[in-house]
Amino acid sequence: MADHHDEDLAPSKTEGFRVGEKKTVEEYQQLDQNDESLNRWKASLGIGTGDTISDPSDKRVCIIKSLALEVEGRPDITIDLSAPGALDTLKNKPFTIKEGCKYQMKAEFTVQHQVLSGLKYLQVVKRKGIRVSKDEEMIGSYPPNTKDKPIHEKKFAPEEAPTGMMTRGHYNAVSKFIDDDDHEHLKFEWSFDIAKDWK
Repeated sequence: MADHHDEDLAPSKTEGFRVGEKKTVEEYQQLDQNDESLNRWKASLGIGTGDTISDPSDKRVCIIKSLALEVEGRPDITIDLSAPGALDTLKNKPFTIKEGCKYQMKAEFTVQHQVLSGLKYLQVVKRKGIRVSKDEEMIGSYPPNTKDKPIHEKKFAPEEAPTGMMTRGHYNAVSKFIDDDDHEHLKFEWSFDIAKDWK
């Protein structure tokens, strides 16, 4: 039986778009070395710059380290996704968001072994079993991390928490990080409360 979140967490598709052929970092470095614009693109991705920190014993391409909620004037609410057992406790340990606050999500992650193409963040939020929102954020394409750049960070578009008595309460969310090849890098359930004030 299919997971009831699978349909909700399906990424949007662009008609006619096809993912390009996979290449190794070395193949990208050798590709059209005399093409100035391609060389600028490769440099903007960081391809071929610095010593890789990829772990040969860890076959994952993308490792999501944390997801944070940034609110101006307050300490970040950070979900450490790399700690042992972290994913198991997220659903049962909600954090509080003040109604009407302006916030921004931030993801920190590492890439290893190959260029990661078209990483996206998908999120479905439900209240009392009814979907109240579905968000999709394009994170982008990234090269493997190096000693000079051990972490990639992406800040999402600013948002505002809903307001009013009817919006206060408990919410459940399911989030997923997926790439252009439909490879799921991480999927987890978590929860939060919208309240009149911070707790």
